[in-house]
Amino acid sequence: MARKTFCATDAMRDRVRRLAGVGVPQHDIAAIVDCDEKTLRKHFRIELNRGAAEANAAAASYLFAKVREGNVTAQIFWAKTRLRWQEGAPTLKDPVPGAEAGANFHVLILPDNGRDPEITEEILKEQEKYFARRRRR
Repeated sequence: MARKTFCATDAMRDRVRRLAGVGVPQHDIAAIVDCDEKTLRKHFRIELNRGAAEANAAAASYLFAKVREGNVTAQIFWAKTRLRWQEGAPTLKDPVPGAEAGANFHVLILPDNGRDPEITEEILKEQEKYFARRRRR
């Protein structure tokens, strides 16, 4: 016996779009519409995508309205997520071994022009110490 043909109506399409927009999982939407998940994706792909996109756009619109009103919490959230701002001073991911905890500095390796033998010698000594400590880790 052949399966019954699935017929998508405009009312179903609207309902799927609204349910997808509020974050209902696809397996639950399929149960509500009374079809298989694969059938849901086949017949309602546009509605599933559009519902989620419309909900995200509405939430972003509400957030931006709060930012414009002067809501500090919304402004901080916006700055951290959209502007990629961070709190606190940046920390080194690979600090120099033996350095104080919390010390915030960068190692700068300078090219040597060979004009001053004493400085050249000091630079080479410090570089050897630094790289020897890094290799031991």
